[in-house]
Amino acid sequence: MTTATYSVTGMTCGHCVSAVTSELRALPGVDQVDVDLAAGGVSSVTVTSADPLSREQVEGALDEAGDYHLAADPA
Repeated sequence: MTTATYSVTGMTCGHCVSAVTSELRALPGVDQVDVDLAAGGVSSVTVTSADPLSREQVEGALDEAGDYHLAADPA
């Protein structure tokens, strides 16, 4: 298992948390997703998965969830 934390922008509410969590959990090998919401700011999203996820996988899931993006700096 591996755990990584990402800084994500664009999240403002519980709906955002649900959408991001759902899309990330749909990725192969993802076991758990925890979101620390900073409404309108930079939220922290921690993902536990069987194997490390690529930046492209995470960005793709965020794009599918809505208008959410990885912040330039890691969490």
